[in-house]
Amino acid sequence: MLRSARRTHALESAVTLIAPAPTGIDLLRELEQVVAVELDRHLAIAKEWFPHEYVPYSRGRDFDGVLGGEAWRPEQSELTEVGRISLTLNLLTEDNLPSYHFEIANMFGRDGAWGTWVHRWTAEEGRHGIAIRDYLMATRAVDPVALERSRMEHMEAGYHGDHMDHPLHVVAYVTFQELATRVSHRNSGRECGDPLAEQMLARIATDENLHMVFYRNLLKSAFELSPDAAMRAVSDMITGFRMPGHGISGFERASLKMAVGGVYNLRIHLDDVLQPVLRNLKIMERCDLGAEGEQAREELAAFLAVLESKAADFDERLAARKARAAARGA
Repeated sequence: MLRSARRTHALESAVTLIAPAPTGIDLLRELEQVVAVELDRHLAIAKEWFPHEYVPYSRGRDFDGVLGGEAWRPEQSELTEVGRISLTLNLLTEDNLPSYHFEIANMFGRDGAWGTWVHRWTAEEGRHGIAIRDYLMATRAVDPVALERSRMEHMEAGYHGDHMDHPLHVVAYVTFQELATRVSHRNSGRECGDPLAEQMLARIATDENLHMVFYRNLLKSAFELSPDAAMRAVSDMITGFRMPGHGISGFERASLKMAVGGVYNLRIHLDDVLQPVLRNLKIMERCDLGAEGEQAREELAAFLAVLESKAADFDERLAARKARAAARGA
């Protein structure tokens, strides 16, 4: 009888040892406790702020149309060209918040800690669009008609990212995307030529950084629960990464201006977005990967090597471009 009990216990232990790592809904349930902890941490750190405090309403005046005001003209904008392009692109990206909320709420759910976080995140992101739009209108920084038409076009197209049907891929994507958005906002402020806009975008960037930390900590816990699947998600999302505003009309042209203007380019993407997260997660030092995870890591390492080469090439071309501009100026 004793030997039978021991044999049963051994079989149960073996099953436990070879039990597959949680994925899909099971993984979301496993992460729920982490979400609750991270939500409490976020609420304790996040500071309340108000969009209207960053909008110079005294500089505003009526536009043409129903109110019979003054039509917008390009010379009314005091922003630099790259600043105007960056703020417009950032705003149009923020405008598509309903699509992002739909995707994330469908994946993570609307109940429990997950649901509380999804709604809180959406509310905080909503402030960003309010602040940027009101600032742009009050300062006449952009063409209001063109902006509204772009908003309608972008929102009508909706948003559905690559691999957004897999929970871990979503967590991996938003981790890098939130940091990319933070960097883009912060650099846009530095390059826009208006101290008030820089202050506003720094405030928004602070929110985005807190969002990144939330998701990064979830991703770190996911590595502990399912390291191979987490590594695959990180590799897939980095090798196929696209900003959520990639569907905006004229995105490529605007992105080129931002790249040359030092707002967001390959070097910034690699050094200020990808590498900080990868270092924090100790991606290249992990010893808990199986064959699938190792393969995903090898694919990632190969991609990063190619990206470094492309970034170095971009750096050289940008330096040459600046040298030619300086020569012309002289």
